[in-house]
Amino acid sequence: MFTGAEQISIEDCCKDGQKRGNDNEDCASLPLISGSTTCRTVQEQCCVTVLEDRMCSTGINVAKDQGACDSFLTNTCQNKTTKICCDCCLLGKVAQENNLPCDHSLSVGYQCGLVSRACCMEGAADNQTTTHTEETQRKCAQRCVGNDTCACFTGYKLKPDGKNCDDINECLLGSSNCRGGERCINTEGSFRCQREVSCGTGYELTDTNNCKDIDECETGIHNCGQEFQCQNTQGSFRCLPKVKCGVGYIQDALGNCIDINECVSQTGPCHRGQICINTVGSYICQRNSVNCGRGYHLNDDGTRCLDIDECKGPEKVCGGHGCINLLGSYRCECEAGYIFNSIARVCEGEHSRKTHASMRTVLISASYCGIFCALDINECRHYPGRLCAHKCENTLGSYKCSCTTGFKLAGDGRNCDDLNECDNNPCSQECANVYGSYQCYCRRGYQLSDIDGVTCEDIDECALPTGGHICAYRCHNTPGSFHCSCPVSGYTLAPNARSCQDVDECVTGTHTCTENQSCFNIQGGFRCLSFDCPANYRRVGETRCERLLCNESVECLAMPLRITNYYLTFPTNIPVFTNIFRMGPSSIVADDDIQVAITAGNEGGFFKTERVPTGGVMSVAKLINKPQDFELSLELRLRRYGTLSTYLAKVLVFVTQDEPRVPYNPLLE
Repeated sequence: MFTGAEQISIEDCCKDGQKRGNDNEDCASLPLISGSTTCRTVQEQCCVTVLEDRMCSTGINVAKDQGACDSFLTNTCQNKTTKICCDCCLLGKVAQENNLPCDHSLSVGYQCGLVSRACCMEGAADNQTTTHTEETQRKCAQRCVGNDTCACFTGYKLKPDGKNCDDINECLLGSSNCRGGERCINTEGSFRCQREVSCGTGYELTDTNNCKDIDECETGIHNCGQEFQCQNTQGSFRCLPKVKCGVGYIQDALGNCIDINECVSQTGPCHRGQICINTVGSYICQRNSVNCGRGYHLNDDGTRCLDIDECKGPEKVCGGHGCINLLGSYRCECEAGYIFNSIARVCEGEHSRKTHASMRTVLISASYCGIFCALDINECRHYPGRLCAHKCENTLGSYKCSCTTGFKLAGDGRNCDDLNECDNNPCSQECANVYGSYQCYCRRGYQLSDIDGVTCEDIDECALPTGGHICAYRCHNTPGSFHCSCPVSGYTLAPNARSCQDVDECVTGTHTCTENQSCFNIQGGFRCLSFDCPANYRRVGETRCERLLCNESVECLAMPLRITNYYLTFPTNIPVFTNIFRMGPSSIVADDDIQVAITAGNEGGFFKTERVPTGGVMSVAKLINKPQDFELSLELRLRRYGTLSTYLAKVLVFVTQDEPRVPYNPLLE
C-alpha cells in the first residue's frame, strides 16, 4: 500500500533514483519517497539514466578492449543498449584509424554520435592512459579517482592499504539523521532509523517511518451499530447516534431517547402552592386542590383558607337587621321583638321568643339541692359552623374547638393553622409540607416505598430494562447509585465512567516484548512481532525485504521482488464484504495485467480477493465470530511491457473480542 509523505525537493528525488540505480534495483518498481507524480517520474528517470550509462560504458570498454561486439547477441534490454554503444564506439575507432574526421554527419542518433566522437578523438596516448586507469581501477576495491588513487562509495572509508574499504558506522559517529523516538541501526554502507515504539492502535506505519491515522469509518472496521453514525478521530473513532433527542429526553448507550423526570431531577420547577406532574418529554404545574369548609374560601396562592365576610356580600343575609361577621360564619343582631334563629340564621318574630327561651334555659326544681339549677346549652349544636373553624366540642357551660389532622389550633382558639409535619422528620429522606398534610420525596437513585409511602428504597440501576447498557463491560449497584468496571487487564475506565478504553501497552511500556521485537497493540492486549528476511533478500525499512540481484536463473526471477509485512486488527463480527487491505503498484500504466491472490493462510475461507482498477483488495468473506489470529500471504503479479514482476504482502490479522460484557447478577454484588 502506498501513502503520501512530506514534500521533498526534485534533487532529492533524483539522488534517490541514482542511488538505487547504482544498487541495480528495478527502476520500474522503486519504493516511493513521495506521493508527488513529478517526484516519481524524476526518481525513475534518474535511476534509468544511471543504468543506461553503466550499460553504455560496458559496451565502450568492450569495443576498446576486444575490438568487436559479437558477445552481445541476446535480445534483452540491457544487452541491446550495451551493443549499441559498443558498435558506435567501433565506428569512431575506425574513423580515427583511417584518419577520417570525427565529426561525421551520419544520422546515427544523438547518443551514438556522442559515443562515436569520443572514441574517435581518443589518441594513442589517451588509450594508454585509459588502459593504465583501468588497471588501477581493478586494483581498487570500489572506485578509482585518478593518479593511481582509490576511493570508496558513500558510507565507506578507505583502509590503510589504500585499496579496500570499510563500512562507516554512522550510528556510532552520530552522523545519522534519525529523529526523536527513533533508534539508529547501522547497515552495510548506510544506516536505517527504526521507531522505538509502535504507532499504537488506530495508526499504521508508512514507508517513510511515520504514523498515519487509520480511518476506521472509511475502511469499515468500526463496530458502530445501525442506529449510530461513525465519526473518525485521531487514533480512534466515535459512534454518534443518528437520532438526536429533543428537550426533555436523555439518550442511553443504545441511542434510545428516555424521558427525563423533571419533578425529581430539578429543584422546585413549580411555583409555591403548585405541585409538579411529570409528562412525556416535559412536565406541568398544577395548583394544590385544597377544600375549604363553609364560610371560607381559598387564597390566591392556593395555600390556605380565608374567612368569608358574609355581612359585606351582595345578599342581605340578616334581612335588614344588624349583621356581625364571625370566623367561618356570621350572626344577626335582631331588632326589638325578634330573636336570632342560629339554625336558620334569620331573625324571627316575638311569638317564638318563649320557645327559644325554653330551648336556652330550663329551670327545674331540685328537691335534693334545694336550689334551681340551669341545664347546659350545647353551643356546638345551636351554632353549627359558626364557633369553630374545624371541629367543635361541647363542654359544661361552654365549648372548645379542635382541628383535623394536619392542622393546629390558632392563637384565637377557634381557627386552624397548617401544621408543618416536616419539622418532626416523618420521611426517611426528603419531606415537602403541603396544606393540611405533607409529601415524602427521595433523592436520586432511590424510590418511595409503595407500602408506607415514607421510606426510600434503593433503585437497582443495573437491573433496570436499560441497565444492561449503562456500562460497557460490568455494572455494580451501590446504595443510591452504581459504578462501572472494566476487565482486569488490557482496559481502563474511560473518562465518562461507563465505557472501557483500550490500554496501549506499547505506549505505556507495560508490554513484555524483547529488544529485538516490536510491540503491536490490539484491543485488550498486545502482540510481540519480529521477522527475518529469506535468503537472497535484504531488509529495507522496518517491515520490508527486497530481493538481491539474480543470476538470471528461473528460480530466482520467479521470487517476489519485494516482501512487505503488514499488521491489522479489528473486532469480531465485522460485516461481511468489508474491505480490510488494498494492494497495487505505485502507478498504473495502460495494458497492465494485474493479478492478486491469497496464496497461504486462508484455510477457513474467511477472506477473499477482488480485482479493482488500482490493483486488488482483500475483504472479509465469512463472519468471524470468535477471536483468532490469521497469517495471510497476499501475492500481486504485475505484467508490464512483457515483463512479469511479483510482490508479496504478509498480512498478520488479529481479530479481538467485540465489546466484552458481563451479564448483571445481583447475587454477585
